[in-house]
Amino acid sequence: MIKQVVFGFFCLMSLAARADISVVDDAGNKVVLAKPAQRIVALAPHLTEMLFAVGAGDHLVGRVSHSDYPAEAQAIPLVGDNLHVDMERLIALKPDLLVVWLHGSAGPQLESLRKLGIPLFYSEPHTLDQIEDTLLRLGKLAGTEPKAKQVADGMREDLKKLSARYAGRPTVRVFYQVWDKPLYTLNGRHFVSDVLRLCGGENIFAGLSATAPVVNVEAVLQENPEAVISGDMRKQEESGLNLWHQYPTLLATRHDNLFALDPDLLVRPGPRIVAGATAVCEELETARARRQ
Repeated sequence: MIKQVVFGFFCLMSLAARADISVVDDAGNKVVLAKPAQRIVALAPHLTEMLFAVGAGDHLVGRVSHSDYPAEAQAIPLVGDNLHVDMERLIALKPDLLVVWLHGSAGPQLESLRKLGIPLFYSEPHTLDQIEDTLLRLGKLAGTEPKAKQVADGMREDLKKLSARYAGRPTVRVFYQVWDKPLYTLNGRHFVSDVLRLCGGENIFAGLSATAPVVNVEAVLQENPEAVISGDMRKQEESGLNLWHQYPTLLATRHDNLFALDPDLLVRPGPRIVAGATAVCEELETARARRQ
């Protein structure tokens, strides 16, 4: 009897040791690994950044263009950009995990990646909570769960403090300007709207169906936002925010609430979103102060 118990115990231990790592990605697909990934290719800048944040930067063997943070990421071989991946170069890197975010017309390429048979994790967080959860899932896949939990918990606490600080502040109606030619914005399903809400802001185009819709000047003028926030960091004379100077009756123009913020801090989901949210909250507080 004792021998049977001991034998059963070791069988259970053996099964536990061989237990698969399993997470569900943002497309609803189960991603299963036999062991933590050691050779990861990240096909989006925010995923490269997230993997470094959770302590898995040394597992990265490939990246796409604009994956430039942290500085160490720039030494990782390129396999293409967000819309086009060199499949031969990617396969040559022998990855055991692909982490991807491909949008719009990149659908066929995503399907080609799936056909490679390499485990694939699709990331598209829509809220601040989902960004935190993505960090945890990447940590699980890379075998760096303690670090991932530390980073996600820290991000959650920082955002909670921001939320408490600006809770109850008067609402500021905001137009978030991605680009001016054409005039792009983001809808309510994008996490930038979550940031605005945290700071007491309201996205004037939250109700549009497309995640990144094109709008016209007339629609913005009709909504008459109190502030315009943009990720356009070009020189002042080239900035797309200059568009609004020719409309002095626009509330945002009249009160000089045309704010340019670093887009990498605001539209790349990851721990640096805390810095982006802090900047947004400060600008909206400036807009409130200019009401007098």
